[in-house]
Amino acid sequence: MMRIPAFLFLLLILCVTNSFSQQRARDLGVKIGVLPTGAQNAITDVEGVKVGHTTLVAGNSVRTGVTAILPHPGNIFQQKVPAAVFVGNGFGKLAGSTQVQELGNLETPVILTNTLNVATAMEAVIEYSLGLPGNEEVYSVNAVVGETNDGYLNDIRGRHVQKKDVITAIQKAEGGPVAEGNVGAGTGTVAFGYKGGIGTSSRKLPENLGGYTIGVLVQTNFGGVLEIAGAPVGKELGKFSFSNELFNNADGSCMIVVATNAPLDSRNLERLAKRAFLGLAKTGGIVSNGSGDYVIAFSTAEGVRTPYKVDGKLLKQEVVPNDLMSPLFMAAIEATEEAILNSLFMAESTTGFKGRTIEALPMDKVLPILREYGVLE
Repeated sequence: MMRIPAFLFLLLILCVTNSFSQQRARDLGVKIGVLPTGAQNAITDVEGVKVGHTTLVAGNSVRTGVTAILPHPGNIFQQKVPAAVFVGNGFGKLAGSTQVQELGNLETPVILTNTLNVATAMEAVIEYSLGLPGNEEVYSVNAVVGETNDGYLNDIRGRHVQKKDVITAIQKAEGGPVAEGNVGAGTGTVAFGYKGGIGTSSRKLPENLGGYTIGVLVQTNFGGVLEIAGAPVGKELGKFSFSNELFNNADGSCMIVVATNAPLDSRNLERLAKRAFLGLAKTGGIVSNGSGDYVIAFSTAEGVRTPYKVDGKLLKQEVVPNDLMSPLFMAAIEATEEAILNSLFMAESTTGFKGRTIEALPMDKVLPILREYGVLE
């Protein structure tokens, strides 16, 4: 029998370990819900949606970034999409939310970043929007910017995100696979006491239920008692909010962005956003006192967009009726739950500000727990 040299055996072990930490939940056999995913299992499965990241890692203190979500590749200001916001807990800074709630539409990319760089991101979105061809006579722009506080791993007071970083994320946005974990706005985030980050997932309804696609992207930075497909992982690991002095603060935030090609008005998009929030609850999040937890939902369907300048006195739109919303609700719940898990499964251990270290979810311990509770075979 051929013997494997010790250094090659060690390398093999390291490769297997790393593959665990960098595989999505579904790739490891964790299947959430019953509905099928889209081709990429990402928010970009909703046709036209693009995602871009700018990741800022420098020295021992900078662990932050920007994530941009574009509803469609055209001039969003000129072709506004119906949108809605649901506030799970309002300890946060979701800029532009009141106009979305009042008018029921979205006219810029959705930007995610850290708490103290919201103002910078707003300036960048305004600059980007005013500079688009066709917007020369525009004098008001409602920039939508969400955040979570990455101050445990990042020198947040340094406000290292610059306008160019935001514009770069917008310009780099593309369809297809979406980078997850320690990227963009998720570079310095923490969830359930482990490294959080960016996660995404999607669901595709069968044709007899409309054939619509629902995609979700999350920026996770919150606490609770982690559950994976019903398995009490946080309890079994003994690491959860209030379980010890280091992680006795469950405060943080979670930004959830929901996209769909179903023709929905803002009222039913708000209903969809509320259901997406149930996906967070299914992972064990507790929406603590100091947590800013928001859902932004929008429809990309061309038939429900609102042009900047309307011809005539009436807008004619065909939308999904209330009685056909339940499958969309179910899809949003499943996709949100899986997106949150992907943000954890794809994140890597990180050392940052003041030498603080947050470990990635320990898959060598998690997988046996999932097998014990019947999540994995």
